[in-house]
Amino acid sequence: MGANLRHFSVNADDVGRARRFYEGALGWTFEAWGPPDFYLVHTGDDHVTGSVQHRRELVPGERIVTVEATFAVDDVDATAEAIVAHGGRILMDKTTIAGVGDLIWFQDTEGNALGAMRCDEGA
Repeated sequence: MGANLRHFSVNADDVGRARRFYEGALGWTFEAWGPPDFYLVHTGDDHVTGSVQHRRELVPGERIVTVEATFAVDDVDATAEAIVAHGGRILMDKTTIAGVGDLIWFQDTEGNALGAMRCDEGA
C-alpha cells in the first residue's frame, strides 16, 4: 500500500496569530489538544488531520520553516528499515502516542523532515 498523507502541522512562532490567519483566510476551526499551544485543525476533511504548533527542531539546529507532513503506513518498523536502506535517516525512533498510533520522524535524501505513522486508536 502507498503511504497517503495523514496529518500536517503548521509550525508557527506565534500560534495565536497563525490561528487567526487560518480562521480568516481558510475558514479552519481549532481544538486545543495535548501540549500547551497545540491545536488540532478542522479543515472539513475527515481523512487528513492537521495541527498548529510552536515551531520546533527535529534536526538539532534546523528550525522547521515549512509545513510538516506525516504519512500513514502499515508498519512503522518496516518503513524505518526501507528509509535507511534508500539513503534516508531516522530522526526519532518509534514512539507510541496513546490513542493515535506509532510514529517515527525521518529525513529524506533531500533533507526534508517527515513523519510516518501507523494509525491505531487503541494504542
